[in-house]
Amino acid sequence: MTTAPPTPRTTTAFYVQAILSFAIALVTVVVGILYLDIDSWTRAFLGLGTLYLVTSAFTLAKCIRDQQEDNALTKRLDQARVDKLIAEHDPFREPV
Repeated sequence: MTTAPPTPRTTTAFYVQAILSFAIALVTVVVGILYLDIDSWTRAFLGLGTLYLVTSAFTLAKCIRDQQEDNALTKRLDQARVDKLIAEHDPFREPV
């Protein structure tokens, strides 16, 4: 008897909310940097810092997702091995 692991249910509304939240946050930071009363070198530094932060956030999210997928696959393989051992085990067979 194999029980399938629960599949995550992510709705379209959740995706839209996440995308809108990210877009609004990024746009407000960029607009804030553009309207600061500072020289262009400082503005460029803040812009590059923002770009670095965004790309690092995407990389971190990808690493976490990959780790969760690896753990899920490992657990499924382990469960399949246990199921196979149980299916092959015959308690009434005479020892060899």
